[in-house]
Amino acid sequence: MGDAPLELTILMPCLNEAETLAVCIEKAQGYLARSGVSGEVLIADNGSTDGSQEIARAHGARVVDVPVRGYGAALGAGIAAARGRFVIMGDADDSYDFSALDAFVAALRQGHQLVMGNRFRGGIAPGAMPWHHKYIGNPVLSFLGKLFFRTKASDFHCGLRGFDRDAIQGLGLRTTGMEFASEMLVKATLSGLDVAEVPTTLKPDGRSRPPHLRSFRDGWRHLRFLLLFSPRWLFLYPGLALLIFGLIVGGALLPGPVRIGRVVFDLHTFVVAAMCVIVGLQSISFGLIGRRFASRYGFIPRSEKFDRLLEGLTLERILLMALVLMGIGAAAMLWGLSEWAARDFGPLESPYTLRALLLAMTALVAGFQLMLSGFLSSMTNIPLREGRILAPDDIRPGAPEKKSP
Repeated sequence: MGDAPLELTILMPCLNEAETLAVCIEKAQGYLARSGVSGEVLIADNGSTDGSQEIARAHGARVVDVPVRGYGAALGAGIAAARGRFVIMGDADDSYDFSALDAFVAALRQGHQLVMGNRFRGGIAPGAMPWHHKYIGNPVLSFLGKLFFRTKASDFHCGLRGFDRDAIQGLGLRTTGMEFASEMLVKATLSGLDVAEVPTTLKPDGRSRPPHLRSFRDGWRHLRFLLLFSPRWLFLYPGLALLIFGLIVGGALLPGPVRIGRVVFDLHTFVVAAMCVIVGLQSISFGLIGRRFASRYGFIPRSEKFDRLLEGLTLERILLMALVLMGIGAAAMLWGLSEWAARDFGPLESPYTLRALLLAMTALVAGFQLMLSGFLSSMTNIPLREGRILAPDDIRPGAPEKKSP
């Protein structure tokens, strides 16, 4: 076929899959022959030493060598080398059925740009998935993915999926490890791509060796990725909860102790409320800074609502709010010092004086944190590329000054 454009590339990442690679390629080629779809089988080899490359070529597959190790690195290189308009990717361990791709191709032809397989709807054979993956890992991570990003996919980590090659390449996927699959779905959802889901099956893989997947290590990498790509859930929402809790509790205790039944809430609870305000405000600041940084450098798509919010939060306005807070704190601190002086700098036993001092410290710390966060946020907003006013020759020592014509 040469370099002629094709409709479909069936892509398999490979690292020492000699036991199962041939049967996967045969199933994929059988599907192409049966369906009449113009396509190819592409193996993205990640440095196999068991003869997998020779097996692939002997069975008519095209091989692309990927020197950078990692599931994501192999798939990224395979997607870049694919000749098909559509790509269906899946593991080369014979756990997915490459002879039954009709639902994926039909959905792609209908205009869906990412088509996820759902193993829970299609059927998971006994022994195909460890119980902690089936009942804990996948359900929990899929729930968090749907909660954080409002994606339609219910099987967040299914490895068999199809997509429009140009649309996925336009997402700028970056990760090189197992979290590549999560990045693809998250960025596709955030970018507004048309995501669909079709049932697929999963059976025990045909390898005699242990799988490359490491449950807790790779599970943590997926969870970490979900959190890092959602500053709202990592920073903003927890920060808002802490700030609101601290303001409500602190406001209730500012006039004096509060009794609920036989329990009395006093200064110790007021200290906790002050800590919640400080930590909550800092967490909200991290959320705004993280969102600005991530969207600015292309990790997550830009948001018009968020950009409008940040346009209003200029450095000058943030500094003004910080100075107001610090002014309130300084005034309360001076009042507290005057009260201390009135007692000849002896022990401060009045709960009202202690409340004022706690309020002063909270306002001072919060204002100082807000000021530093404003400067840090502005640093991330510095333009990435600036047109140089002076060329290197213009600033060379001893160079004559250039005059305008």
